[in-house]
Amino acid sequence: QVQLVESGGGLVQPGGSLRLSCAASLIIFSVYAVGWYRQAPGKQRELVASITTGVSTNYADAVKGRFTISRDNAKNTVYLQMNSLKPEDTAVYYCNARFNRASHWGQGTQVTVSS
Repeated sequence: QVQLVESGGGLVQPGGSLRLSCAASLIIFSVYAVGWYRQAPGKQRELVASITTGVSTNYADAVKGRFTISRDNAKNTVYLQMNSLKPEDTAVYYCNARFNRASHWGQGTQVTVSS
């Protein structure tokens, strides 16, 4: 069964940094476009950043200049480097991998930005 496993979440102070990882098993990750989404309590899930198979990237306006998405196909892993974190970045972060009609989600990792 295909698995996406997110890690790297936690509690961080405003202005701090975290790096999230999304590791895939049983799929050739390099052919998948991958997105990082987040969902805060009481809000809809939103796309934060995405990366294509050709490593083109796209970011939500709220995170541009602070977050960086990257991929290491040899490790079957996609990363989200988050800098200058703000309390409004607090959410559960999910990764999603898409290839043709296939779409896979991870279980999510909690990010809490608070002093």
